Amino acid sequence: MFGLFVRFTCKDDAAAAAFDDLVARTGELIRANEPGTVVYAVHRVDGRPLERVFYELYRDKEAFEEHESKAYVRAFLSQRDQYLSAVEVDRLDFVSGKGVDVEH
Repeated sequence: MFGLFVRFTCKDDAAAAAFDDLVARTGELIRANEPGTVVYAVHRVDGRPLERVFYELYRDKEAFEEHESKAYVRAFLSQRDQYLSAVEVDRLDFVSGKGVDVEH
């Protein structure tokens, strides 16, 4: 398993709404086209209306690289910065979990 935890901070309320729309459109394509993407979850942060967190879990590093190569992901990456004031990315090394069918 390979994962990411990403925190995005939007510039303002209008940027947050536009970012959420971009995320929704991209997420539909991820769900439809990426069997190696095990979890792609996006959350609003309670009490911090401009923040979004993504939890991404991929079958393996190759599935992540496949995800990153998709035209719609590249479009998301090129468009997102106009809405954001900050991005923090943590790469995750999977140890264990519930609800995830994994062989180590």
